[in-house]
Amino acid sequence: MIENYSNEERKAVLAGARIGGDREFESSMEELSGLAKACGYTPASRVTQNLDRVDPAAYFGSGKLEEIRQELYITGAETVIFLNTLTPSQLSNLTRELSAEVLDKTGLILQIFGERARTAEARLQVEYARLQYTLPRLVGLRKNLSRQGGAGGSMSNKGSGETQLELDRRHIEKRMAELRRELAGVERSRETMRKKRRQAGIPLVALVGYTNAGKSTLMNRMLEHFGSGEEKGVLAEDMLFATLDTTVRRITPGDNRDFLLSDTVGFIHDLPHDLIQAFHSTLEEAALADLLIQVVDASDENHERHIAVTKKTLEELSAGNIPMITVMNKADRGPHPELVPLVTGERIWMSAKSGEGIRELTDMILEKLFGDLISCDFLIPYQEGAAEHFLRERAQILRSEYREEGTFLSCRLDRRLLARVKQFALL
Repeated sequence: MIENYSNEERKAVLAGARIGGDREFESSMEELSGLAKACGYTPASRVTQNLDRVDPAAYFGSGKLEEIRQELYITGAETVIFLNTLTPSQLSNLTRELSAEVLDKTGLILQIFGERARTAEARLQVEYARLQYTLPRLVGLRKNLSRQGGAGGSMSNKGSGETQLELDRRHIEKRMAELRRELAGVERSRETMRKKRRQAGIPLVALVGYTNAGKSTLMNRMLEHFGSGEEKGVLAEDMLFATLDTTVRRITPGDNRDFLLSDTVGFIHDLPHDLIQAFHSTLEEAALADLLIQVVDASDENHERHIAVTKKTLEELSAGNIPMITVMNKADRGPHPELVPLVTGERIWMSAKSGEGIRELTDMILEKLFGDLISCDFLIPYQEGAAEHFLRERAQILRSEYREEGTFLSCRLDRRLLARVKQFALL
């Protein structure tokens, strides 16, 4: 089956095989189209086929490859993007057979990640994932590079007594070893920051969910309503993988019930395992959270599939058992916008863009984080000013008075905080 799109520049032909009657195939192809657009390609044509299994040598048979060649000629496209991850031999054979640049979904996502990475950590993670993907595919990728006008740097220097592929492989392996050392240092720094957060006793809430569901928009709206005024907002755009960098902001609803809100990289169907591994330290923010906020685009007809993908990814990160609130975002675009906001159990139908439901969501978060606070009285000697300051900063103070023996405080606090000042409790 062939579908034609437009005639704009930097066009690409999208190709995919429906394996064994896959019922999610059409939505996967639509997602591939969105990824292509996010990377700057215009989908010019779509070539698909129903197969029991892909051809191990060239993905498609000779007849379907001829159709792709025709589409490349008709549309003027110079790139073919395949739905499934291509093996090294498939990439090499397809590049030769089609005389075009060949990408698969993983390579496409890596291009997007490379363009969107802003922090030093994200750039290191993307580079490592890209090299990990490149190493076994050097032959096919070198052919791709030759079609783009030749390669530079290590991909073009000749070495005496060594083939160019051996030089490329050696260079990549050396760089990967360097990146592993740098990432290990970054992870140590991140763990130090996490330890300080845990010592401060401030709970961590992580935003998770499918890419482009509205996580960054929700964080910005929370900051507008309950930020300290010193916290900067995050990039929020209507595109897949608009941001890769994990950001943590402090939310201040009042009554000493502050919490940290973390925005993580979005998930996607069949997110390549290498990418999950490369971004493990970043995604680990979700695994270490006290509460997860799953953000779902309720206006997307595939939102139940997106929920399933998020669940699977969280399980891979050993975060499947963390308490969760599900935000059905963009619900104002649904059939009953007049019901927004609507809370049902652990779900809330709301709109992060308009702010409808922010107060209700915040109440749900506070109930999850602080709903099981215990009441306790303390008598703190005047020379233990640090303990009094700690309680005033972290606990809900119900009553305080100055007595001869010290400061009396009647508080509500969680058990973690109580353990820090238990010696002053009037039990």
